[in-house]
Amino acid sequence: MKRFFLCACLLGCSASTIAFAQALSPASSQNIPSAISQALARAGVPRDAASFEVRELNGDKSPRLSYKAAVSMNPASVMKLVTTYSALDILGPTFTWKTGFYTDGTLSKGVLNGNLIIKGGGDPKWVLERIEENFKTLQVLGVQRITGDIVLDNSVFELPETNSADFDGEPMRPYNSAPDGLLVNFKALILKFVPDPQTQTIRVVSEPPMADVAIDTQVTATTDGCGDWRSALRADFSNPHKVQFGGSYSVRCGENTWPVAYVEPASYAIRVVKAMHKASGGVLDGKVRYGTMPRTALLLWQAPSLPLSQIIADVNKYSNNVMAQQVFLTLSAQYSTFNSSLHLPGAPRTGNFVRSATTVNNWWRERFVRTVKVPTLDNGSGLSRKERITAQSLSELLRLAASRPNSDVFVNSLSVAGVDGTAANMAKRGIAVNAIGNAQLKTGTLRDVAAVAGYAIGKSGKRYSVVGLINHPNASAARLALDALVEWAVLDE
Repeated sequence: MKRFFLCACLLGCSASTIAFAQALSPASSQNIPSAISQALARAGVPRDAASFEVRELNGDKSPRLSYKAAVSMNPASVMKLVTTYSALDILGPTFTWKTGFYTDGTLSKGVLNGNLIIKGGGDPKWVLERIEENFKTLQVLGVQRITGDIVLDNSVFELPETNSADFDGEPMRPYNSAPDGLLVNFKALILKFVPDPQTQTIRVVSEPPMADVAIDTQVTATTDGCGDWRSALRADFSNPHKVQFGGSYSVRCGENTWPVAYVEPASYAIRVVKAMHKASGGVLDGKVRYGTMPRTALLLWQAPSLPLSQIIADVNKYSNNVMAQQVFLTLSAQYSTFNSSLHLPGAPRTGNFVRSATTVNNWWRERFVRTVKVPTLDNGSGLSRKERITAQSLSELLRLAASRPNSDVFVNSLSVAGVDGTAANMAKRGIAVNAIGNAQLKTGTLRDVAAVAGYAIGKSGKRYSVVGLINHPNASAARLALDALVEWAVLDE
């Protein structure tokens, strides 16, 4: 196999690619393949800052590669594999969240005399299209006018007080959005900049609609080169009631989209729900506010979410942090403890991070016969400096997931190497040329952390679990070493 690859390269590969192929030497379970070792060295990352395991899925053979695989490491977003697979195994692929629409009043001739209460169930993807659809359904059910308020009840989750700048000092980054029992559109504001070269104008399109928020609809156009277009806009997001652009945008940049976290997350849902209800044709005499649903409230309708099978695909392919945390919190909102022999929900309760970690740990201990370390969970998304897991434990999780019912749902939730999701950039880096289309992966990136985990199909036809974890200040520069790991797994002949 190695000889064939080198001969093929002589017809059109670069010298660096040929050198890489020559470095794809076999490895014993305790040696790192030379291509991986060399990539680590070029990145300035010592071998002991990395952990690897590659294991054939079928049978109990020794790993093809096992290096520091029992050492606990920060996995970054690769921890989402633990959250999504435990949820899939506990809740099932058809599980849906329910958003309930209740009233404490009466409904007669299109008028709801009282409050409309929206009780969140933790839906990870209650986005604009579905909110609009829900309000239209309410109108079909006869709710044309509300004489009271729209009350938002997000109490299904019990969450600590947080600041979106706490993790990395980047409060405007959507990945820092906090979970919510009634999560509206990921708490994100999407700005699209659309140039018209003929009129030399730049149109700004924003979504979602937000009540009492003015957003500039045009930006000064230039014909300058397109460099750091975000900085050139000189955007001012500091005022919750206004978004302004003091700079310019070049028509040469083409169309671009800029997602940001709204500066006042506590009022985001209120503003969006108010605007969306009005846009749907509803009339509201009162206001939109937070509150708690009274026990005597009457159910008007329950809106189901997308099924868990679709949710975990978004979580894993696109590494959506807030969706992962919603799934994680749901585990303790649905199950007070996990007992596989009963597999029944516990008493209704709120979900929180501590109980969810306990639920997953209980599940882990029941599912794994082999002795592997239980992961240390914080919020289940990997957006944490506390979460830890070993390469060996991740490999066992991947092997279990591939052998049980619904394995296709889990495997297909991962990015295809070099094709889609967070693993698409492998094609641009040009190291894992044989892995393109032959591996399904979850990647992870934090400051000082680079990680990958998933499945690879070898040239021999064998399937492998592949895990690589790097914890070091230069981890971001060592992404090529992880590409080399996947490539080595695929080139198994």
